[in-house]
Amino acid sequence: MNIGDVAKRSGVPAKTIRYYEEIGLIRPRRSENGYRAFADSDLHKLAFLGRARALGFSIEECRTLLALYEDDGRESAQVKAVAESHLAEIDAKIAQLQAMRETLARLVRACHGDDRPDCPILADLAHLD
Repeated sequence: MNIGDVAKRSGVPAKTIRYYEEIGLIRPRRSENGYRAFADSDLHKLAFLGRARALGFSIEECRTLLALYEDDGRESAQVKAVAESHLAEIDAKIAQLQAMRETLARLVRACHGDDRPDCPILADLAHLD
């Protein structure tokens, strides 16, 4: 398969596929004329990477997961540890976003939103800690 075919079938853009090759996540064969020649195994790896990235795994986490995927001697505990670590990061981000939302909601409620110049939103943003 060429890069256009594998991009369409995997759902991963050609530009991203080139980047993954550049950083060593995938290694497609090269034909005599230098074009990439993707095998079915490359397609599966790209689909795997696409799903992992959609779940927010970092490139390094993807590298680890891909190595585990390719290792028949892996232990599922290793995979679970990577996923649990990532889940903890997501939970921390959600908590941070919830705190941001609560602060902003409080400020919006405190602002009269009328024609007066005083605004608690601007006052809070300008406040030095």
